[in-house]
Amino acid sequence: MKFLSRYLKSFQFALGLTFGIAVSGAAADLAEEANPRILVVGDSLSAAYNMETRDAWPSLLQARLEQDGYRWQVFNSSITGDTTQGGRARLPRLLERHRPAIVVLELGGNDGLRGLPADVTTANLAAMIEMSQAQGACVILAGIRIPPNYGAQYIRAFEEIFTELSERYGTGLVPFFMDGVALEAGMMQADGIHPSVEAQPVLLDNLWPVLEPMLALE
Repeated sequence: MKFLSRYLKSFQFALGLTFGIAVSGAAADLAEEANPRILVVGDSLSAAYNMETRDAWPSLLQARLEQDGYRWQVFNSSITGDTTQGGRARLPRLLERHRPAIVVLELGGNDGLRGLPADVTTANLAAMIEMSQAQGACVILAGIRIPPNYGAQYIRAFEEIFTELSERYGTGLVPFFMDGVALEAGMMQADGIHPSVEAQPVLLDNLWPVLEPMLALE
């Protein structure tokens, strides 16, 4: 692990998916702690909405990490109904408390559903990325889409937020976190908005290819 840490402090590695990540010495230092931490900051898609906490994808992530022999700990700080503004306000204290080596930002859906200007959502997410990276954490953005009735112009501007920020800051990116879940039979709760218990493994599988290469920080 010491050799890997020195290697990571000297070089950058590129992930052959949809993004590039520069691994800083600070991130390697955070990952050298006894139990490196993953912080999830999200909304109802990650907050075990209308289900047991153990069934939600962040809990399934913890179980997978343990099963695969990783020492990482998952801290889920997701709140149903939260927006990027709420996440931005909460994040400094969360970073101070948990000192995560990886931060998963799963926010923005409620901004879109409320029709908030795309530049407001962009600014809030950008601030959260900057806070996380300033502490040395790697960041993953979980992209989301909104229903077509919001108009083509707004939908396009909203969906471009995640790609643009990922490119600007070199973060990990899940282009559409609800891929294989939204509009799929049995994958949504009765409200047609929130993923079901059955959808939670799919959400984890959507995140895993982006997250797993970062676990080499350990």
